[in-house]
Amino acid sequence: MKQDLDHLMAERGLDALVVVGQTRGNPSLFYMVNGAQVLGGRVIKRRTELPVFVHSPIEREEAAASGLALLNVSQYDYQSILRDKGSELDAEVELYRRIFADLGVQGKVGFYGMADAGRAWLLLNALSAQLDGVEIVAEFSQAVIDRARATKDAAEAERIRQVGRRTAAVVGETIQFLQSHAVKDGALVQGDGTPLTIGRVHQEIRRFLSEQGLEAPEGTIFAIGRDAAIPHNHGSAADLLRLGQTIVFDIYPRELGGYFFDMTRTFCLGYAPPEAELLYRDVYDCLAHVTASYASGTELKLYQRMACEFFEERGHPTIGSDSRSESGYVHGLSHGIGLAVHEEPFSSDVPTNMTVIQPGHIFTCEPGLYYPDRGLGVRIEDVIWIEPEGRVQVLTDFPKELVVKVGA
Repeated sequence: MKQDLDHLMAERGLDALVVVGQTRGNPSLFYMVNGAQVLGGRVIKRRTELPVFVHSPIEREEAAASGLALLNVSQYDYQSILRDKGSELDAEVELYRRIFADLGVQGKVGFYGMADAGRAWLLLNALSAQLDGVEIVAEFSQAVIDRARATKDAAEAERIRQVGRRTAAVVGETIQFLQSHAVKDGALVQGDGTPLTIGRVHQEIRRFLSEQGLEAPEGTIFAIGRDAAIPHNHGSAADLLRLGQTIVFDIYPRELGGYFFDMTRTFCLGYAPPEAELLYRDVYDCLAHVTASYASGTELKLYQRMACEFFEERGHPTIGSDSRSESGYVHGLSHGIGLAVHEEPFSSDVPTNMTVIQPGHIFTCEPGLYYPDRGLGVRIEDVIWIEPEGRVQVLTDFPKELVVKVGA
């Protein structure tokens, strides 16, 4: 949470942080400007001091919506600096020199946000070499902003819950759309007798999302058969909606410009073959077992290990025993959800992951089993919130039924 920033900065020895870039597609800056509808800018925070938003003059009124202390960059007359320095890089360094001097920024300074990698490398090296009393430091993983964003307050949790309710409504509307079609030769057909395709379903999903006031910048997975058995295949547009094949519907939209949700349901149209039923039962049982075991204060990676052990006991290969496996259980169990669809905390079972479940964490639980050579894939995904008191709450409210009745 934002209230943890000073503590996290002290933990890393940071005297100040700078969050930069365009706002769109830049969760760290969006987070720091409290969702204000600005194109971009710089937020500068000294440890123990309130953050300051350095903004464009043409966005001065939108910038005020951030609730932050404001600094209009026009007062530095950047065009004059550029004419004097003769290069954009030198002008940018001089601009930072003046801003840092006015805000009293010194010591170890971390930079965060989104920027072109090469441009950022040049700028940070130039700042480090040319600004007296300033040391630019970098973090490779679990950066201070990421750690702060990993825990959510009650208002953030409620926004995510509301996105989840609208997401569940889209899933329900999609199932109703499928059920509105007739069956011919073992597949769904449209009113004119032509086959219903995965591409057509994706079109309807986009419409349902729009009607719910949601957007899907990362896309949506609605995949059948072999595509359902490759975890991040989105679905081949020409595939038909055949009865008895597993369909993985993984949907991860967000409120317009804000918080994401993420849920997955797997189903078969009409009936489920015995092998699909067996896989589904194993995934369903794993989800229930892990969800019942979550507890604040425990390492999150232990649950990835738990999922691997569960599936191996039921005869499935997993990445716990073979990290290169492409059949069975082949991915991580959890990732955080918030202003990015994948953010801290993660459940990776690696020595460097020391993440402990704590109040405010919101993350997915998504066990799955995949057998591409058999055209079978199953994944079920819920979102988990660790409440302030440490209780575990499931934010996903949608049934888990394998068979969707069609053709009645």
